[in-house]
Amino acid sequence: MQATTILGLVMDAAAVTVLAYALYYRRHHRRDLLFAYVALNAGIFAVVSLLLVQRVDLAVGFGLFGVLSIIRLRSNEITQGEIAYYFTAIALGLVNALAAGWPLTALVLDAVLLGVIYVADHPRLLGRTRRRVVTLDVVHADPRALRADLESRLRVPVLECAVQEVDYVRDTMVVDVRYREAREGRSAALPRPGRCHAGAGRPA
Repeated sequence: MQATTILGLVMDAAAVTVLAYALYYRRHHRRDLLFAYVALNAGIFAVVSLLLVQRVDLAVGFGLFGVLSIIRLRSNEITQGEIAYYFTAIALGLVNALAAGWPLTALVLDAVLLGVIYVADHPRLLGRTRRRVVTLDVVHADPRALRADLESRLRVPVLECAVQEVDYVRDTMVVDVRYREAREGRSAALPRPGRCHAGAGRPA
């Protein structure tokens, strides 16, 4: 094994450890995805390093992992945030395998990728904004009545809501709600009225 490959492996192992353990697991606590990120990163690094040693066209490797990534994403329900970690794990494997001969470049790119994830997914950055899909046992035609009902049930300020489905037979409606959680020990002040799209749903 070449010295550059060993150096790239060390940098990749350190980077994915920070991504999977220090950032993802401590914030989201999903052990299955933690293992998936580490395994995917290691697989990407190993295959790309082998392609470089054998001087095989890298397009073959990129195409293979592109197909596998699509299959993996469609085979399990994960959030958009977890998809960001997923592709960052892929990017770290590629960066450290391809730039192993330029360690400073690899370190800078690793730091940029990890820094973006750290800041963009930080709990203090829009951390109190949440999304929930709510099924109501009543159909509201008035957006203001819909918003008031949601705030009464959820006991939080509703920022925006959109009707996804309306069932006039069962008298139910499914609403996608974006709301802001109250701070601990403090009740949340109601913001300006948010947008509720009561007529956007499709009748069942």
